[in-house]
Amino acid sequence: MYKNIKIGIGLLLFTGVQFTFAQDDTDDLGTETVTVTKAYTPTVSDAFKIKSMPNLNDSIVLQKKKINYSIFSVPVASTFTPSKGTASRVERIPPPELFNSYASAGAGNYGNATAEFYTTRELDRDETLNLGFNHNSSRGDIDGVQLDNIFTDSRLDAAYKKRDRDLDWGAAIGLQHQLYNWYGLPEGIFDETTVNGIDERQNYYMGEVGGHVNVEESFFKRLDLKYRRFWDAVKSGENRAFLNAIFEAPLNEEAFKIGAKVDYVGGDFENASVNSSTNDQGIKYGHLQVGLSPGLVMRRDDFSLNLGVNLVYGMNLEASEGNFYIYPDVTASYRLLDETVIAYGGVEGELRQNSYYDFVEENTFVSPTLSIAPTDSQYNAYIGLKGQLLPNLSYNLKGSYTAENNTPLFKLNPQNNFRADEKGYYYGNSFEVFYDDIKTIGIFGELNVDVNRNFTLGINAEVYDYNTETDNPAWNLPNLKGSLFMDYQIGEKWFAGANLFYVGERDDFSTVVVQNVPVSEYPATLINLDSYFDANAHLGYRVDNQLSIFLKAANIANNNYQRWANYPVQGLQVLGGATYKFDF
Repeated sequence: MYKNIKIGIGLLLFTGVQFTFAQDDTDDLGTETVTVTKAYTPTVSDAFKIKSMPNLNDSIVLQKKKINYSIFSVPVASTFTPSKGTASRVERIPPPELFNSYASAGAGNYGNATAEFYTTRELDRDETLNLGFNHNSSRGDIDGVQLDNIFTDSRLDAAYKKRDRDLDWGAAIGLQHQLYNWYGLPEGIFDETTVNGIDERQNYYMGEVGGHVNVEESFFKRLDLKYRRFWDAVKSGENRAFLNAIFEAPLNEEAFKIGAKVDYVGGDFENASVNSSTNDQGIKYGHLQVGLSPGLVMRRDDFSLNLGVNLVYGMNLEASEGNFYIYPDVTASYRLLDETVIAYGGVEGELRQNSYYDFVEENTFVSPTLSIAPTDSQYNAYIGLKGQLLPNLSYNLKGSYTAENNTPLFKLNPQNNFRADEKGYYYGNSFEVFYDDIKTIGIFGELNVDVNRNFTLGINAEVYDYNTETDNPAWNLPNLKGSLFMDYQIGEKWFAGANLFYVGERDDFSTVVVQNVPVSEYPATLINLDSYFDANAHLGYRVDNQLSIFLKAANIANNNYQRWANYPVQGLQVLGGATYKFDF
């Protein structure tokens, strides 16, 4: 069989060879076209893989045993209740509870007493009514003082304010009563009989009414007016009325401002000057001022400038004469280094109206025999630097030069043994007003530190050099003044504070009236008042949001110094009390 197969294959190979050679010898057979009638569709055969259920070729195949499952169900009561998720919140400190009223009262040694009340009421959304009362008094005696030295000072104020869309306006009324004594007798001069016959008590009374109007988006900006009546227990009386108005209009990037004022003061004293040996003629006075102060205001990011002038016509109504005054009104500031260094300066002047009321507020021991005249403050030129050295440390440095005519100075009235006035103010125990022309060089410095929100500290100092036209000292004006204050919040309940101040030496002189002799030739003795240092402190405790108690101490050094010649002050004073806040 295999032999036949081999013979067949050999015959086929031989035949193929012969056919090839035969083709080479024949003609070209040509080309033919083959048409494919079915598209090429290749297929992919399954790749070899292990099947999940392989076929077993074992002779013995085990059969799976059928298993039946059953569930034993037991009902269970569920007590789970899902809660809604909430976002975490930052714990906030509740805002402090505010009250519209408070009352305070306290008492201490020397018979000192204080009382204070204040309330603000919203009558409507745009209407408020404010009411305030303040009282300070002392019933105690100062060691070594021969005359009564009690005092009382009480004041009542009420104000109404209404705000509309484009303006707000308001009215105010004030009443005040003061009781003081001319207790500053020179030592070792008067006998007991004379002292016992002196009526040293003086009462001051004041009543005033006023109003204001503020207007927005208008050429007319503000109007202030006030009338005050002031009188005392010896038939002295004074009227004061003034009106101030401000007009402002934009001018490109600047603003043009005009201020206008009318200021009147007039009154009379029933008694003549203590320098006169006879009390046969009183003192009358009346002064009227009318002024305009136009100015151009320029403001930029780091620079501000006010170029203005103050024009005033002042009239002495009793003498029927008047004068026209022109004063500079120029101020500027420039930010050199952000908030660190700000330079400022200016030259300003005014005709300053003086009054009996203002003199009493500064020195309650003046006699009711004063000469009232305005002060011609020709110019006050100053330059300074201020800013923030650190985020919690600010400073202010200023140098000034001032020239004034008719500067009022307090000096002792002479001892007048020829008078027999109703009140005893002519024993060298009261003060008059002496006018002098003074040029003053001043330096002022101040530092304020906010250690944190609970502790603040401040210190300032002032140095002055006076040059008077009369070549006399600037009576009762110190060359050096300084003060230090601090406030400390100790936790949530306790708080404390202190105030320390220093006043340098001052000069005064005492005289004795001599009949038929000029005042300048009265025998005089120069008085040098020592410098003094005073320290005051307070401590308080908040019982709750409404009630707090306090303890105050004044003149802690117990220094029996003299603020005015022959007028020693009280020694160590301690006063305790409470303050209660409420809604009224």
